[in-house]
Amino acid sequence: MSYSTAAHCKFHNRYHIVWITKYRYKVLTRTIRLRLRSLIRQICKTIGVRVIKGVLSCNHVHMFVEIPPKLSVSDVMRRIKGATSRKLQIEFPILRTRYWGRRFWARGYFCTTSGNVTNEIILQYIQNHLEKPTDHSR
Repeated sequence: MSYSTAAHCKFHNRYHIVWITKYRYKVLTRTIRLRLRSLIRQICKTIGVRVIKGVLSCNHVHMFVEIPPKLSVSDVMRRIKGATSRKLQIEFPILRTRYWGRRFWARGYFCTTSGNVTNEIILQYIQNHLEKPTDHSR
């Protein structure tokens, strides 16, 4: 296990975080997903959060991240969800027609530390997390 270092501490604070689009609408198309991935990476880099692994599905996001002790998980999520919601709705006007209240993400998120299960299990879960194809033609 490797530890990260900050000014006055060493840490290994890793979290598995999941959040969904409002109403679980499947709006994260390929183009939107690529832009969302870029925005999340940019925000995390700016605030000092290391993204270990992430998966973007059509209606939710999985991330395995390392957050420095000076930041709370809730603050990180507030920044990510707030900035991505605002920027995605500006860049993709079609989202504003779907989300008339300006809230792109559902309230809340799921979070667990990697202490409950091993890091390998979380990484394997994220790696193997594939959506089952749905048939919308019926």
